[in-house]
Amino acid sequence: MNQKEIENVISLEPIERYNYFIKKVADWEIFYTLLNESGEYALSELKDKKLFPMWSAREFAELCKVSGWETYTVKELKLDDLENEIIDFIADQNCLINVFPIYNRTGFVVSLIEFSKDLSEELKNYS
Repeated sequence: MNQKEIENVISLEPIERYNYFIKKVADWEIFYTLLNESGEYALSELKDKKLFPMWSAREFAELCKVSGWETYTVKELKLDDLENEIIDFIADQNCLINVFPIYNRTGFVVSLIEFSKDLSEELKNYS
């Protein structure tokens, strides 16, 4: 990914980054999140809700290693990981999904149900 594409995508509004994320993940079948030193998923909070961050590319996740996440590592996940592990984690932790936060700004926050519906709809275009 080149610098121009990174700059173009991070300048998008949160809903536009969300739509970009859904299309990229449906196409590539991978996404990224962050892990702390203990191997636990990065979570943030917004109005007493836990947020699970996701990005469509490693470069975007790297941009968010700020505000306490400097030592976190980027973790690549596949769609199978989403089905076999991440969905259960998000549900068990009662998280919302923070799609495509930039630096220390929140991305597009969505429920697991809405996220799953949107991703499933987009995946139909690739089958």
